[in-house]
This record gives sequence, C-alpha cells and structure tokens, in this order.
Amino acid sequence: MNSKQTAFAALFALFLAALMAGLAAAQSPHTHEHSFGDAEKWAAVFDDPKRDAWQKPHEVIQALDPKPDAVVADIGSGTGYFAVRFAHRVPKGKVYGLDTEPDMVKYLAERAKRLGLANLISAKAEPGDPRLPEKADLVLLVDVYHHVENRERYFGRLRSSLRPGGRVAIIDFRMDSPEGPPKAARIAPARVTAELSKAGYELDKEHSFLPNQYFLVFRPAGR
Repeated sequence: MNSKQTAFAALFALFLAALMAGLAAAQSPHTHEHSFGDAEKWAAVFDDPKRDAWQKPHEVIQALDPKPDAVVADIGSGTGYFAVRFAHRVPKGKVYGLDTEPDMVKYLAERAKRLGLANLISAKAEPGDPRLPEKADLVLLVDVYHHVENRERYFGRLRSSLRPGGRVAIIDFRMDSPEGPPKAARIAPARVTAELSKAGYELDKEHSFLPNQYFLVFRPAGR
C-alpha cells in the first residue's frame, strides 16, 4: 500500500468511526442533547451513501418484506434513513418515524414534506413508551435496543401495539464488531432473545448478512 492509499484508508477509518458514534448517539430513545442544527449536520453523516455498503438497507427491507399497505414504526428513527425508504416501500400504508429527540422529529417531518411522502409521519416518543399512534404490522429498532431501559416492561407494552401477525425487528451491533458503541454498552443477541422471551415474544427469524450487526425478528409468543 503506497502513502496515498494509506492516507485514504486512515481518513476512511476516521469517517466510519464518526458515523458509528453518531448513530449510537442520535438514534437513541433518550438522547436530548442535539440541536436542530445538529440534526442537519448528522443527516449528512447518517444518509451518506457510503453507509449503504454495510447497513444494506435494501436487503434489510427485502428481508422484512412489508405489504404495500403495512403500518411500519421506526423507533429511534433519527433523520429518517430507514423511515424514508420504508415510506417508498409501503405506498398504501403508513410509516411512523418515532424519536424522543425533538430536533430529530422536526427534521424528519420537514424531510417527509420536502420529499412529498404523505404516508411518513414523524412523531415524538417517550423514553419508556414508544407511543405508537396506531397498531403496527412491523416495528423496527436499528442501533437502539442497547439504549432502551427497563426493556422487559418496554417491549411488553409494545406487544399490545402490534396488529395480528405483527413483528418486531431488532438490528444492533455485534459484540465482535470493530465498529459501534463501546463493547461494555453492547448487548449480545442471545441476551436480546432471552429478554424478549420474558417480554412475551419468540424469535421468528435471524438474518446474518449484515457485516457489523445482528438482525433478529420476533413475534408475540403464542400468536
């Protein structure tokens, strides 16, 4: 590797580290420290096309395969990386982008209006309650699970907000990922499954195509 390649690799590593840190900070159910200006700044990072290479949003949505009239809730939606894509995927349905950070809620509402996505609704959630405006067919949490406190109660409450056949998809950083939040803050997928089981869910599917994250899909047990 020559000096120019080495310098590029170092710069890209710094960019990826900043991106992962930003995701962990802003796509969180209880982050209140970013101003609206911050939301605009983070949008340039979160929605950078380079993220697609490892987040694989198209493949994630394909794997979940919501119906065109589905109601989707993106908890910790941030600037709308997934919410916007789902809004295009479910033209006859609705997508709720839910975040506890007011600046993110405002930013996503303005983004939906700018893009003409009338089926994308940005709404404020509470740290202990997702406050879904209506029952959902699919609930998505990307890099958010490890921020949720009192998870058994939180997801137990969320269960009543699912339609028959409803699912909860959780994507978060693997324990061995070189990127992401500090390892002490990460939660292993086996623990996620155990905690969701206590909250009344069962593992429906597990996808392994994401390089940095696990991807688990749950359904209410017994349904």
